[in-house]
Amino acid sequence: MSDLFPKMTFKELLSGKTGYLVISLLLIVLLGGGRFGLFIMMPTGDGKNVKIVDFPKGSSVRKFAEELEKQGVIGSSTLFALYARISGVSGKVQAGTYQLSDAMTPPEILHKLATGDVFEKKFAVPEGYSIFQIAEMLDSRGFFKKGEFLKACKDHGLLKELGIKGESVEGYLYPSTYNLLKTKEPAELIRQMVTQFNKVYDERLAPLEAGSKLSRAQAVTLASIVEKEAVAPAEKPLIASVFHNRLKAGMPLQSDPTAVYGTKVFGGKVTGSDVRRNSAYNTYTINGLPPGPIGNPGADAIEAVFKPAATGYYYFVAKNDGTHHFSKDLDEHNRAVRLYLKGGAAQTGTPELKNDAPNITGRR
Repeated sequence: MSDLFPKMTFKELLSGKTGYLVISLLLIVLLGGGRFGLFIMMPTGDGKNVKIVDFPKGSSVRKFAEELEKQGVIGSSTLFALYARISGVSGKVQAGTYQLSDAMTPPEILHKLATGDVFEKKFAVPEGYSIFQIAEMLDSRGFFKKGEFLKACKDHGLLKELGIKGESVEGYLYPSTYNLLKTKEPAELIRQMVTQFNKVYDERLAPLEAGSKLSRAQAVTLASIVEKEAVAPAEKPLIASVFHNRLKAGMPLQSDPTAVYGTKVFGGKVTGSDVRRNSAYNTYTINGLPPGPIGNPGADAIEAVFKPAATGYYYFVAKNDGTHHFSKDLDEHNRAVRLYLKGGAAQTGTPELKNDAPNITGRR
């Protein structure tokens, strides 16, 4: 041994690369290699014990290993810490929240830590979805009860805190993907979504508002209708131009999604009773914009409202391929309706990737 480590103190023996060699030799000598080998190769259990464990920034592998042993994920915190050091992973672990089980071997656990393979509960909100649809999604995936989320959406105290003037947060829940891992209450998620809306709006859309005659509330309301009507993103400025032109001409917007807002999900068709429904949101029975948004638009739809295409269009109808035919007068529009809606087929697109409500009735 003196030939291997000549004139070295005990402290020097346990430091640097020499330390790894010494520890390895000690493990082989003291444990005979058997227990350590089994510890590395064999998991503690069968995977029924699944834990969500935090590795805080600045924490040590040893402390984390003690927590894993305490929760039954590994059999020995001492061997785990030693293996982490021998394998050179100790200085590479990344802080975060991890999902680990007793069916994982120490190398598998350390690989997660070193690569930062953190655990997330992702929740994606599609563009155009209303608070009612978001509530149903949250409920179906076991995050929050539908009623609890909707109640939080209309909580006056929360609305005041968020600076939203209206009956709910509708329109201001930004469509994006959120990590709900540490989100315990609906109000927390709503704050995250509104914060993201404000961030995007301030960075990208506020300069456009400054040069527009529309207020933020008006722009978001009109954008929510555009988002519901559009299937192809490139058509949003065109659809926005139709609504702008109709507003300027004093014509009702006659947007089908507004006729059923708050009563049912718009699936592509409305009935006579729908368009005659007495609702403040029904743009078949009211002039101008509804009192608030009918969904939560993305940035592209809001930008389209601030920067509509320059057209003479007043009507549009779905062509059953995800796009629309736009018309300047009623005669042309009626011909398009007969052409594209013959047989009543409707292009509804892919629900996961777009809004749920393209207009297909042709009533403009």
